[in-house]
Amino acid sequence: MKQRSKGCATLAIDIGGTHIKASVLDAAGRMVAPEVHLPTPRHPKPAAVLEAIQTLARQLPGCERISAGFPGYVADGRVRTAPNLDTEAWRDFPLAEALGELLHKPARVLNDADVQGLGVIRGRGLECVLTLGTGIGSALFKGGVLLPHLELGQHPIHKDKTYDQYLGDAALKQIGHAKWNRRVQKAITIVETLVNYDTLYLGGGNARVIDFTLPKNVKIASNRSGITGGAKLWAKALDDLFVPRRNPTPGKHDQVPELCHARAAQELH
Repeated sequence: MKQRSKGCATLAIDIGGTHIKASVLDAAGRMVAPEVHLPTPRHPKPAAVLEAIQTLARQLPGCERISAGFPGYVADGRVRTAPNLDTEAWRDFPLAEALGELLHKPARVLNDADVQGLGVIRGRGLECVLTLGTGIGSALFKGGVLLPHLELGQHPIHKDKTYDQYLGDAALKQIGHAKWNRRVQKAITIVETLVNYDTLYLGGGNARVIDFTLPKNVKIASNRSGITGGAKLWAKALDDLFVPRRNPTPGKHDQVPELCHARAAQELH
């Protein structure tokens, strides 16, 4: 029998192009259960992905709220693009609402690189995150505040190739480690010129392949931060990102975020 997590627990889900991973976090963002994962469905339409998430949730302790990182542009809990899954199948899909109905808890959803960034940034200066996986995710923070919807993955970097095509997992497998590492070095230089970051964090599963000496202001981020950053989706500082553009009818979960803010503050002090 699964043990229920203590405190204001978050079911944190990291939806990727290759795997879907999940764990339960306490109010301070610490894992209270080992990470569980499944391969991303071969045909990753919403119903199949939700079924996989439900399977993972059944293996984990209970929770009071849900956070999910999704590989695409997400606004108001709705998926706008899903370039490494199936954009047409996901376009305008209300993922936060669907997760809430599936698992009977309030849910928040952001781009997966945004979530990973929340798990690694220090809140000093301009911090940038690049995730190197099936595709390329990106996020930008100023003074610890998320500047949402940066989507470098779909922008050109070399001739007619986007960052996804130039640095994604398919490119790594096609060109090999040595050439791919040279491309990563080039990308670091371009992104530094583009955003003038103070610190750049490289995450995602393929960050482990990097074999060159990084500049002092470039760090490798733990891949676990794609999950542990999920607790911070419920921080008060991010509340405005999750206010719907319509006026919702008050629901039974409305008080959960406030209760969780209070518990998180207690655990962090």
